[in-house]
Amino acid sequence: MLNIDLHCHSTVSDGLLTPTQLVEHAAARGVEVLALTDHDDVGGLDEARQAAAATSITLVNGVEISADWRGQTLHIVGLGIDPAYPPLAQGLASIRDGRTVRARNIAAQLGKFGIHDSFEGASRNAGDGHLIGRMHFARFLVEQGYAKDVKSVFKKYLVKGKPGYAAHQWVPLSDAVDWIRNSGGRAVIAHPARYKLSKGALDELLLEFRALGGEAIEVVTSSHTPEQSLLFARHSQRLGLLASRGSDFHGPGESYFDLGRMPPLPANCTPVWHDWNATT
Repeated sequence: MLNIDLHCHSTVSDGLLTPTQLVEHAAARGVEVLALTDHDDVGGLDEARQAAAATSITLVNGVEISADWRGQTLHIVGLGIDPAYPPLAQGLASIRDGRTVRARNIAAQLGKFGIHDSFEGASRNAGDGHLIGRMHFARFLVEQGYAKDVKSVFKKYLVKGKPGYAAHQWVPLSDAVDWIRNSGGRAVIAHPARYKLSKGALDELLLEFRALGGEAIEVVTSSHTPEQSLLFARHSQRLGLLASRGSDFHGPGESYFDLGRMPPLPANCTPVWHDWNATT
């Protein structure tokens, strides 16, 4: 069985490793097929591809798009995309502009609770020219002693009902799926258990996603328990959706699964890569 990881992040979005370092880390852990799926940005793919050429890794062009469905923020992974496809490139640029607005709103909300200079701190963590996400604020909060690690930050800050939460309107789910599909890619709902939807709402989401042209859901991922992986395996079988596997790796010490260390997909799932020539 190939060691496949189809969800990870570099310093181009909110990961700790550069695209080159990420590929080298993956290769050292036996990953054979890797998708770089930075948030709303494809700027690391060229560097990652050059790094992969020096290893045995097959690199898959990917992205993770921030989308909205009925007021719920979703993350939609695109696999096998054409990063130069104009509507995709333009749409991602518009989302990144919105992320800067959200970052300033997050900083303003933290300021109301006496946590100052967070925008500057998050910006330093993001690096020059890179988008600012909640993970960069989380690292700032850890640096300042407000939490012991980034995992605990998201229990006390930056989420709805907690200090630092800032509501934001992302692109419609239909746009995210269209950009991925029309660029030649496959749309995947990332970490579906994280959205905490009721059974009825989840069914409605999956059916609408499929009707829009979405093709897969993440079944094995770092935020899913074994029981949740089995649940979404059943959903994939029931609805004819393909199953994906991705660590959502952000960096050493910040992820539940290291690259190359995930359990396999449950039996009877059809993998999202089942018809990829690159993996046969």
